[in-house]
Amino acid sequence: MEASEMSTEAESETETPNPTGTAGAPPTMPCTVVWSRGRPYVLEGGSGRPRWMGTDTRGRPEALTRADLQRRGWSYRRAS
Repeated sequence: MEASEMSTEAESETETPNPTGTAGAPPTMPCTVVWSRGRPYVLEGGSGRPRWMGTDTRGRPEALTRADLQRRGWSYRRAS
């Protein structure tokens, strides 16, 4: 398999990020970072259900489900 074929194959297997962040459902790839309400959240994969980990306004750990993040709104970029 040539390198060009490998890169095309790898690109088709990964999700293409929506630069505007207007997609309804958050990404599902572990270690992805998204922003919601001015705070970063990282998708943790592992045993059990995946969860989005971030901090609340007081700096305490906060776990969100995919539905929570979708309801709150999210984007790939921090709001300016």
